[in-house]
Amino acid sequence: MTNQPYDVLAIGRCGVDVYPLQVGVGLEDVETFGKFLGGSAANVTVAAARLGNRAALISGVGDDPFGRFVRAELTRLGVDNRYVTTHGQFPTPVTFCEIFPPDDFPLYFYRKPSAPDLQISTQDVDADAVRSARLFWATVTGLSEEPSRTAHFAAWAARDERLREENGQSRSPLTVLDLDYRPMFWASPAAATEQVQRALTHVTVAVGNREECEIAVGESNPHKAADALLDLGVELAIVKQGPRGVLGKSRQSSVTVAPNEVDVVNGLGAGDAFGGSLCHGLLNGWPLEKTLRYANAAGAIVAGRLECSTAMPTSAEVAELAEQTALGAVNV
Repeated sequence: MTNQPYDVLAIGRCGVDVYPLQVGVGLEDVETFGKFLGGSAANVTVAAARLGNRAALISGVGDDPFGRFVRAELTRLGVDNRYVTTHGQFPTPVTFCEIFPPDDFPLYFYRKPSAPDLQISTQDVDADAVRSARLFWATVTGLSEEPSRTAHFAAWAARDERLREENGQSRSPLTVLDLDYRPMFWASPAAATEQVQRALTHVTVAVGNREECEIAVGESNPHKAADALLDLGVELAIVKQGPRGVLGKSRQSSVTVAPNEVDVVNGLGAGDAFGGSLCHGLLNGWPLEKTLRYANAAGAIVAGRLECSTAMPTSAEVAELAEQTALGAVNV
């Protein structure tokens, strides 16, 4: 391990995904399962690491065999696990899914009454690592409970402090919020909206689908949602539109990138692959069109595979598919 800054430092969910090895069968009839590293923030760091970035995760696991598996699997997949703490009160969460391609993938979260990744406290956050990271990634789920909520805002405050000291800016570049709204983790949509609105004042990039944007800013129309995010101070708003592609909008430009056609096996990891590739494009200063085209390609590749973390594509795989669809971008 070295002391050089991370390319990608994420905070949020990790756990174990238990996926059926039979497609199109309800859990009551499934006979065999596969065990994989899971959790949105964990998957994004794995995706970023697979593309050659130095990545680390701030999270928590239980004091149990699944927790040891998560820590070991992060390391095996190229992610620094030094900030993944062990909490004895709650077990490592397990998530089951059902697979009914092309677009039905019910999830069953075993995270009650809470999960270790929601027990992250300010003491678990290395402020120096957060300040120095080239890109800092967080998700809305981490705002759903204390002490995780306070830890997230403390991390953003540390990151903001660096910018004020260096050049007077109020927000650090490449501070990303995945809008990642999952209703089962919240008391109400209004409670989520309140926390998301607070969080948006600290970030420069927001990414989510239309439904998540509606929770965040009360708009599901892609352009209106992007404009509302920009009005709150975000520098880049990314709105996923499913079969209509992805909209990326800043104050200077707007681009819509068409989706990739793929035979979907399991769509659950596509968003995290998109996120890891998005990080890669932002870190390399790519044009917005290329960044989104490559992120779309990464998501499509994983949608065509069963698992999430171990399905993350290499740079060569992403480039091959992305360049095949280079003419799919439309400037608007």
